[in-house]
Amino acid sequence: MADLNIPNLNIKSDKYILKKKLNLRRKSKRRIFTESFFLFILSVLLVYINYLIPNKNLLIQNLPSTINKSFLLLINLFSYLYEIFLVIFIFASSLTAMVLMIGSFNRLFRVSKRKSKQINYK
Repeated sequence: MADLNIPNLNIKSDKYILKKKLNLRRKSKRRIFTESFFLFILSVLLVYINYLIPNKNLLIQNLPSTINKSFLLLINLFSYLYEIFLVIFIFASSLTAMVLMIGSFNRLFRVSKRKSKQINYK
């Protein structure tokens, strides 16, 4: 009797599944005031950090040339990465081929060294 599953007839349809999670209450004035205070403090902090940066005008004027140089460096990086991966592949394939050759010579040596008839007595 404990294994009997009785269906729940009070299940709401799935189209209202996310509606329950919405917070429909209004925020209190105190909470709104504290949130606005924290936002103001954060904005003042950002303005102060921005003020501490030296030579802002020069940085803004050099932005296009800096972006151009960055793209050129990125293209060079990808070309060098291609060469680096190619060299890594060469070393890895050479090492793998060497291990496979040593393994094959080892097997050939064992087969040629084996006696023609081996009788195991238990």
